[in-house]
Amino acid sequence: MSEIKAYAAYDAETPLKPYTFERDELKEKEVQIEILYSGVCHSDIHTAKGDWGPAIYPLVPGHEIVGRITAVGSAVTKFKVGELAGVGCFVDSCRTCPSCQAGDEQLCDEGMTGTYNSYERGTNIPTYGGYSTSITVDEEYTLHVSDKLELSGVAPLLCAGITTYSPLRYLNVGKGHKVGVLGLGGLGHMAVKFAASFGAEVTMLSHSPSKEADAKKLGAHHFALTSDPEVMASLTSKFDVILNTVSAEHDYNAYLNLLNTNGTMIIVGIPNSPAIIPAATLVMKRRSIMGSLIGGIAETQEMLDYCAEHNIISDVEVINMDYINEAYDRMNKSDVKYRFVIDMASLK
Repeated sequence: MSEIKAYAAYDAETPLKPYTFERDELKEKEVQIEILYSGVCHSDIHTAKGDWGPAIYPLVPGHEIVGRITAVGSAVTKFKVGELAGVGCFVDSCRTCPSCQAGDEQLCDEGMTGTYNSYERGTNIPTYGGYSTSITVDEEYTLHVSDKLELSGVAPLLCAGITTYSPLRYLNVGKGHKVGVLGLGGLGHMAVKFAASFGAEVTMLSHSPSKEADAKKLGAHHFALTSDPEVMASLTSKFDVILNTVSAEHDYNAYLNLLNTNGTMIIVGIPNSPAIIPAATLVMKRRSIMGSLIGGIAETQEMLDYCAEHNIISDVEVINMDYINEAYDRMNKSDVKYRFVIDMASLK
C-alpha cells in the first residue's frame, strides 16, 4: 500500500480540503503514474456537489490526468517506466459487452468504471481521481502522451478534447461542411479547434458579443450573436452540424431551426431540465439530434495522436492545488479561458 496526498470533497456543502488515502499495491497489468497535471472539469463540481446523484465521500475528483510512469506491473507490455501517460474519464469497463468489444468502452452495457466516484469492479473500493499525487491504472485503460506538446494543455484533452473530437469524427465532419459551435467554454473552444482543423467552415454561436475576438483567434471563421433575432433569422437552415456544448437550460428548437436538410445537432451538455423538441422541427427537414459521451480508449488515443501531429492543445490557466475552491467559484461564473489545470507539484 502507498500513501497518497490529495484534495477531496468530504460532503456536498463544504469546500474541498486536503485528504490522504492509500492505493493498493500494483497489480501485474497496472501502471503507476506520478500525476503532473490534472484538468478541472465542470463534471468535478457537479459530482462533488451531488448534483448528479449520491456521491461517494470523501470524493477525490479529476479525470483529465497526465503524468509520468513510475512503476509497471510484471505483465505490462505497452508502457515503460519514465514514459508520459494519460488517464481520462474511466479506468475500467466490463470488456465483454458489444460496446466494449466495439471499442466504445464509455458506453459499456454494465456501466464504465469512472476514474473517480465509482467502485473498482467487483469490490467496494472507491476510485479516486486526479486531484492526487499518483494513480494506478490497468494498462488497457491508459493512454500514451506525446512529449511534443505542453503537458498542462494536454490534460483537458482527456475529457474536453475527446468529448468534442468523437462526435465530429463520427459524423465525418470535414471540408465542405458548415459547423456551428454553441457555447464558448471548455468544450466549445476545443470544438472550434477540431472542426476548423478538420477543414469545416466554423461559426461560433454565442449570446455574448465579447466572445467574438476569442472565437476567431481559436479558428472560427464567423461569429453569430444568438441574442439578436435578426441574426438568428439569417441563419435558418444554415448548418450541416451544430455541436451544442451548453449545459444550462435553453431552447433546443431555436437552434434546430438553424440546421439544413439532413442536418444534425450533437448534444454534449446535459441541462438539469428535460428539453421539449417539437417533432415537426425534425420531420420537416429530416433533421437529427444525437448525444455523444467522450470516446473509447482507441479513439481517445487517436485524438491524442492527432493533437500531437497538428499541435492542438487546450487553452488553460494553471493553478496550484490550494486554489481549487476559488477555481470552482470562477468556473460557475464562466471566468476562465478555457480550462483550469492543477499543477500537482503544488500538492507535494
